[in-house]
Amino acid sequence: MSKNILAFAETKDGKFKNSAFEVVTEAAKLAAETDSEFTVLSIGTDLQNQAESLAEYGVKRMLTVEISELNAKCTSSDFKYSPSSFSKVISEVAKSENTGIIILSATSLGKDLAGRIAVRTDSSVFNDCTGLRVDGGKITATRPVYAGKSFTEIYSESENIVITIRPNVFKAVKSSKAEIKTGKIDINTLNLSETDFSTRVIDVVVSSEKIDVAEADRIVSGGRGLREPENFTLIENLAATIGAATGASRAVVDAGWRPHSEQVGQTGKTVSPSLYIACGISGAIQHLAGMSSSKCIVAINKDKDAPIFQIANYGIVGDVFEIIPALTEEFKKVLSN
Repeated sequence: MSKNILAFAETKDGKFKNSAFEVVTEAAKLAAETDSEFTVLSIGTDLQNQAESLAEYGVKRMLTVEISELNAKCTSSDFKYSPSSFSKVISEVAKSENTGIIILSATSLGKDLAGRIAVRTDSSVFNDCTGLRVDGGKITATRPVYAGKSFTEIYSESENIVITIRPNVFKAVKSSKAEIKTGKIDINTLNLSETDFSTRVIDVVVSSEKIDVAEADRIVSGGRGLREPENFTLIENLAATIGAATGASRAVVDAGWRPHSEQVGQTGKTVSPSLYIACGISGAIQHLAGMSSSKCIVAINKDKDAPIFQIANYGIVGDVFEIIPALTEEFKKVLSN
């Protein structure tokens, strides 16, 4: 494969997201297996000062675009994010870098950009991949189908492919620290016009101080076993006590008990925390697919035959209405010492 690889490193609140390190790790792996060069591109503020954090993952070259300079090109109000202009920037940089493979995280932002970039670069799209391998110089991707009940393998005859990888499935792996070279893209070379700012996110309002379940190192999740939405205060209290995010099964999200942003599973968010406590969750295959890579899984369920116990490191067979308050109190005692 003669063309190069471009990895887009996503940021949040001025810092690289965990998923960015997964993307660059996979880009480095693909570059080695295809005898290609890879470059990281990011859009944000003052990102060159964070280059060293990417160098720990083998990144040797990073290009940045200042969002303030993008805003200066837009005659309307300032924006936090613009899918139309972001996709134009990534596409133009990809062309100038002789890029064949563009890889992003399958976050909401990554999925939003992937199709737009593919159109601009005449590329195939491998979306929401859970596995990538190189066969005979070609990349074959594995992705879930039928709500995670099965998996399919896909490949493209085209040299140009846009790939999004599912967060928390591919592991970010540190390597020997590289000497990283950074450079700022001159946006005047990107052929931007007012039409490239047709869609803009003017502001992002956070509804609460809750931890994002996709980024959390500890998660407490609840399911149908909690009987009614008001009982999720038990989950919230336990999560607050141990500094964890609050998660939920698909069943309770579909029932309107909890927001989709908390859903863990095949059709929600894939997570890989150090600690995952599943309360009143039976363990349907779609849910297990989204959290089975957790380092330590604790399951609480009154049904001793619940599938969740098959993957749990620790299991408690009992009533969640008795176990969760008792656990919360014990954690408070231990943490107060």
